[in-house]
Amino acid sequence: DRMLPYEFTVINDSTPNAWALPGGKIAINRGLLVELRNEAELAAVLAHEIVHAAARHGAKGMERGMMLQGAVLATGVATSGKDYAALAVGGAQLAAGLFNQKYGRDAESQADYYGMQYMARAGYDPQAAVSLQETFVRLSEGRNQNWLAGLFASHPPSRQRVEANRETALDLAATGELGQQRYEQKIARLLQTREAYATYDEGQKALAKGDAAQALTLADQALAIEPAEALFYALRGEALLHQKQNPQALASFDRALQLDNGFFRLHLLRGQARREAGDAAGATSDLEQSLKLLPTATALNTLGQLALEAGDRQKAKEYFAGAAKSSSKDGKQANESLVRLDLPEHPDKYLKVRLLRGRRGDLVAEVANPTPLAVKNIRLKIRYVDAQGRDRALNRRLSGPIGAGKKTRGTLGIGPVKDTAALKQIQIAITGANLAE
Repeated sequence: DRMLPYEFTVINDSTPNAWALPGGKIAINRGLLVELRNEAELAAVLAHEIVHAAARHGAKGMERGMMLQGAVLATGVATSGKDYAALAVGGAQLAAGLFNQKYGRDAESQADYYGMQYMARAGYDPQAAVSLQETFVRLSEGRNQNWLAGLFASHPPSRQRVEANRETALDLAATGELGQQRYEQKIARLLQTREAYATYDEGQKALAKGDAAQALTLADQALAIEPAEALFYALRGEALLHQKQNPQALASFDRALQLDNGFFRLHLLRGQARREAGDAAGATSDLEQSLKLLPTATALNTLGQLALEAGDRQKAKEYFAGAAKSSSKDGKQANESLVRLDLPEHPDKYLKVRLLRGRRGDLVAEVANPTPLAVKNIRLKIRYVDAQGRDRALNRRLSGPIGAGKKTRGTLGIGPVKDTAALKQIQIAITGANLAE
């Protein structure tokens, strides 16, 4: 047992899943709650995740405090089935990575065993952990894609785990409760609105395929069943935005934020819509609030563009540099914008140079361009001690363009250089470059 500041949250997502983060942050999806049959099965899931947190299965060797700060951010990464892990930057990126990890067999066995001890001590029937695993095995054998994308990805079920749980249950008192009636009462609303969320999920798929009209229809159908769900209004707003109906889209995003002001993506969506409407101040406000909830490359990249449009090149660089830490589409776009702005002023931050000996011992410079943009007119400064022992400083230019991700070599007209030891005594630096545009 570890006395962690345990916190539990429900993620509004249809994928059946649950997570444990270092430091005792535990999340369970709405999609898993509606699949469980009683409170004892819920206790089995939560106890299992508690053991993962207590045993540090997700962060061996990692300081607990490191993740406490990012736990709320990481929860946002898991929300709504989006691939926010790729968009996250900073501490959120580190936290997001934990959601995709797979536990080893020993870690799963340990979480099963001690989790059953915990649930029994809490007064629940440990047999629920057996029936729960039996359900998971049956669903995995049926290859239910929704399940395979959720709990099975990080907690793979097996017949061996079922049998191990059955043996553990024999050593525990079978007098605990199942809490079925109480559980059914508590999740009744989730079951009543299950069709609405299934409709919303289909709407998300339609929007991803570019069918904004179908997405809008499905959003309205979902809202007819559950009119108090922010995600449904967000889908409606996105569909309207795709149809260039900006005022109506903004109204939907406003309603979504009235219902849920704590979800980063709603601020992000309204910020993007406000930008398209020409409301730079409103867009900046929304995007900055989005960053406070979850730093993403999308928000940072858009803020960088807004700063650039306002003439604040320095702030634009800062935003683009933050977004460029992500390998997502927005991150790559921000990196290109950053290079475009900053490389002419600080070419040495982006281009790499090293000295080589040519075939005849003459000095050759190799310049690498790892950026996404072609460059030209590379200016170099070389410092060395000549044969008379005098310090020399020479300037050279490589005029030819270097493509994105390419290298080039140029003879510097200095030499011959006797050997590698002599080569190491020569200094070279990039002092200038231009974009080849």
